[in-house]
Amino acid sequence: MSGLKQYLAIGTGAGIELAPDAMRVAISRVRPGGVDVTAAFTIAGYHERPAAEWGAEYASLLRKHGAGHLAAAVLLPRREVIVRVLTLPGVAARDMEAAIRLQIDTLHPYADTDAAWTWARLGGSAVLIAIARQSYIERQAELLAEAGIKVSSFTFSAAAIHGALRLHGAPPREGFLGLHQSGSSIEAYGESPAKPIYSAIHENSAERAAAVSAAELRLPDDVSPRELAAILPSPRRAPEAGGEDYTLAYLASLAAACPRFALPVNLLPSAQRSSSSRLIYAPTLALGALLALALAALGFYHRYEDRRYIDALNAEIKLLEPRAKLLAQLDRRIAQARERISLLDQFQSRTKSDLDALREATRVITAPAWLNTLELSRTGLVVAGESDQATGLLKALDSSPQFRNSEFVIPISRVGNVEVFRIRAAREGAAQ
Repeated sequence: MSGLKQYLAIGTGAGIELAPDAMRVAISRVRPGGVDVTAAFTIAGYHERPAAEWGAEYASLLRKHGAGHLAAAVLLPRREVIVRVLTLPGVAARDMEAAIRLQIDTLHPYADTDAAWTWARLGGSAVLIAIARQSYIERQAELLAEAGIKVSSFTFSAAAIHGALRLHGAPPREGFLGLHQSGSSIEAYGESPAKPIYSAIHENSAERAAAVSAAELRLPDDVSPRELAAILPSPRRAPEAGGEDYTLAYLASLAAACPRFALPVNLLPSAQRSSSSRLIYAPTLALGALLALALAALGFYHRYEDRRYIDALNAEIKLLEPRAKLLAQLDRRIAQARERISLLDQFQSRTKSDLDALREATRVITAPAWLNTLELSRTGLVVAGESDQATGLLKALDSSPQFRNSEFVIPISRVGNVEVFRIRAAREGAAQ
């Protein structure tokens, strides 16, 4: 089956790596016989330059290589994406997203209003989840839109590598590990029978990163880590790199060229996605031709007008449906935010409540009585000590606005001229 599948590996794609210092771009043409990298170039200092300026430079270089119509796949920096692999045994395919949504807040440190996430099934009960800050996604999408760059997807290295390894074959069944130097850190990607996908950033040496990653993957001793570029499909032809590392841009271009082979994970909102196909208007043109023929044959038949009206209504419904869903989602998030604010207010009031209770206990239990133990919790007070008249303390505590239901935990015992006591009381109106 995999031998037949490779004949479907046909397409041309542009890939963009958003590096901190530069934007690296690669254009790849994928065929069943292999991959040709037709262009690779770098746009330096894009963060400091006007977007219109480097956007025009990008468009000019794409047109120069006959790829002006392509919408690029953008590979986000690995540090900006949290990658998780979950196992959801016994969950039906139709319930997968709901099951993930229940757990998503536990998988990232961001506020729930600032988390964009996507997922894809890896086979069996395993799913791959990618999470990024919504503000970061919006900022990058706005920047690229301002530059006039058409974008089909926001992907990340793990998803792109997973698809690239399956373009013309399958990865080793016993597992593998690839390492890529990214600035001062090491990015590791691997697969094994124990872990369908492993993706991590390591700040230590390559040897340490390899050892930790191999242990996570539980790789056999005879499986050695390799450079990431060495395990990817090697292009038949490629331009001179000029000292630049286009590995990640190359990965993004493969994902753009053959999206059917890549995992269906896309952090770019669907409303902002563009298409690369020159045939994007073919269905519209074909339907228009059929419509013209029908009008010529049937004339201005009233049922045709009714049909057009219904189609327009359906189109408007489909157009507004995502907005309605978004509003409902925003309402839920607002309600969650209010609940959290209320919870924070309760926590804030605890300190004052505790200090008031401590002050009241000090006022009620006065000399010559003295305490050797005072335990103050959310719901109660326990005190132990000595007094010449311990029985009067219960009435004093119950008459206080801070305490109620006071009682002796143990019977009063007399030692010399004093009574030894231990009293427990409930707190009135303590914040829970």
